[in-house]
Amino acid sequence: MSDIVISTRVRLARNLKDYPFPCRLNRQGREKVIESVRDALINGNSAIAGDFSFIKMSELDPQQSVSLVEKHLVSPEFISDSEGRALLLSKDESLSIMLNEEDHIRLQVIKKGLALEEAYDIADKLDTLLDERLEFAFDERLGYLTQCPTNLGTGMRASVMLHLPALEKSKVISRISGNLSKLGLIIRGAHGEGTEPKGAMYQLSNQITLGISEKAAIENLKNIANQLMIQEEQARERICSSIDVRDTIARSLGILRSALVITHDEALKLLSNVRLGISSGQIKDVTAAQVDELMTAVEPATLSVNLGKTLSPHDRDIERATLLRNKLA
Repeated sequence: MSDIVISTRVRLARNLKDYPFPCRLNRQGREKVIESVRDALINGNSAIAGDFSFIKMSELDPQQSVSLVEKHLVSPEFISDSEGRALLLSKDESLSIMLNEEDHIRLQVIKKGLALEEAYDIADKLDTLLDERLEFAFDERLGYLTQCPTNLGTGMRASVMLHLPALEKSKVISRISGNLSKLGLIIRGAHGEGTEPKGAMYQLSNQITLGISEKAAIENLKNIANQLMIQEEQARERICSSIDVRDTIARSLGILRSALVITHDEALKLLSNVRLGISSGQIKDVTAAQVDELMTAVEPATLSVNLGKTLSPHDRDIERATLLRNKLA
């Protein structure tokens, strides 16, 4: 069932004690926050400090910024205003620190597969490294202070990215979503709040940060993720015996290997079908890892950035089809 969970993310929200929240900071104040955090990381007592690159968001073009969102390295809100914002990003892109988004620090760790404890352990160590040189805003009763009250307490949001094509085809996601909300969890599109699921990719995350420990939140999320994985596996066994579903999978791979023009949404839908065919054993000459890489590579801005040129929507559809044909030939 490991192919159901694509990745794990743990994010910590932190603010510096002596500065107002970013929404109340002027440009000079934002620059001071950036320099303080950058200095704390680069000059901190950690072997990972040298792995980070420093990116001023105002120096990126729109396509580069959107590509960071497509790769889940920053939030859509973070790129909406680049002034006084910066990103610290590890070489392998598994660690990222957004500076002056909603909070001064949004520290994020991404790991492949279901690895909640591992991701939290890395985030906690990086958090400790920064805390040794910076003083975070903290209240004995409320925990870590954040601009949005929903993040008070641990300031932690943990999530897992799930591929749920069988549950989606079975039309039970809405019912599952309602049940999860009662447990303090939310399931939504891959890019978080306000996004529609595409390619049957869903993000399951915790909602409660106050009055619960990080360990308890992660354990709860892990247990629910495991239950969803079992339900998805059972649903796959039911639907993949259908000749119509197997035909859809076969046709999807055929289109990806031969299409001359393909839109973003169609590519994700077809790649999702192929991924289902891989897990069911129907497709043996393509791997899930290949499909996962392609799901990011076909994103509009990432496609343009990787090709090093600005493309019209139609040209993107042509280049996307070329990429898919070449990778899946």
